[in-house]
Amino acid sequence: MADSITLKLPRPDGTAEQHTMGPAREFPAPAAPFAQRDVFAAPHVVAAALGEYTPGVEPPVDWDATIAFRRHLWRYGIGVAEAMDTSERGPGGLTWAQTKDLIRRSSEAATEAGGEIVCGAGTDQLDVTSPTLDDIADAYLEQLDFIQGLGRGAVLRASHVLAHVATGPQDYAYVYDRVLERVETPALVHWIGEVFDPALRGYWGHTDVDEALKAVVTLAERHAERLRGFKFSLLDVEREERLRRELPDGVVVFTGDDHDYPKLIRGDGEHHSHGLLGVLDPLAPIASVAFQKLDAGDPDGFTADMEATLTLARRLFEHPAGEYKTGVVFLAYLSGHQDHFRMVTGREGMRSVNHLTDVFRQADALGLLPDPALAAERMRAVLTVAGWDAAS
Repeated sequence: MADSITLKLPRPDGTAEQHTMGPAREFPAPAAPFAQRDVFAAPHVVAAALGEYTPGVEPPVDWDATIAFRRHLWRYGIGVAEAMDTSERGPGGLTWAQTKDLIRRSSEAATEAGGEIVCGAGTDQLDVTSPTLDDIADAYLEQLDFIQGLGRGAVLRASHVLAHVATGPQDYAYVYDRVLERVETPALVHWIGEVFDPALRGYWGHTDVDEALKAVVTLAERHAERLRGFKFSLLDVEREERLRRELPDGVVVFTGDDHDYPKLIRGDGEHHSHGLLGVLDPLAPIASVAFQKLDAGDPDGFTADMEATLTLARRLFEHPAGEYKTGVVFLAYLSGHQDHFRMVTGREGMRSVNHLTDVFRQADALGLLPDPALAAERMRAVLTVAGWDAAS
């Protein structure tokens, strides 16, 4: 039997505990695409950490590592929702020019791998001091046309510019009507709440979520044939279940609830959500096994596997939930998917050492760290930089 791997970890009170690494688990890849649910991860982008740049100002990207991570997801049957929030695009992160390159490279890789991909279309390239609603719609359409030109379906991301300019629900309706009329492959629309992004409070023209939900359903009724569904990211189980019931036939919900996804994806016997989640970036191997069990007629096995990940997921997505990307990149570093713990926005310091230590413990408990010795070595390095004597 191999020698156990131990390291000294800090507790929140500053005392030390000896942590013994568990074994890595084997996660078999699926033999065929999942049949019961559509499943996408919103993956991170790997920065070229040694490039000469100011973090957050058009950072260089390690394209090889970035695309290799997408191949890792496809190997486990998990689709890629490219250029979503996890990719750190927009102000302080990837420019639209870089995002186009990311979408093009990922689309080519998806073709080679036979993997599923959808791509985020937004308005982050818009550089107008006082944009009109038509300027905003045109920005969406520029990105939509690029994505559709590659033969891919789009996810219409929430627009910060629209949230700032819109004076009421009629302005949202105007912009989304214009954009959806140009959709060729049924699109997803992303509704992301203020729990992830406070700047999006009042999206759809309503601060009352129930009124916003009515506006979304009305939009879906006008464009049902052009919509694949809605990605719902409000961390609100009750309202997600209501949206599922009220959408027109053929328009579905993709949960973005990184706190309660097992229940929402399993469903209530009548309705269920599909998955488009940032948390599936680190959880892909164990989630793949769970979805294989669901396809095999074992919903209880699916639930057990997915619920086992909730402690980690809820820690990653604790308030402020938008900083979850730090933990995602940290786990990619521990797992050997990249050689550094740096982010394209330079935000790797946005979670505490205690937070990162808990993430490490929980990922280890799940068997998600494929090389425990490497993970322990890298955890020691992170703690040493933070001023902790990590010698075991």
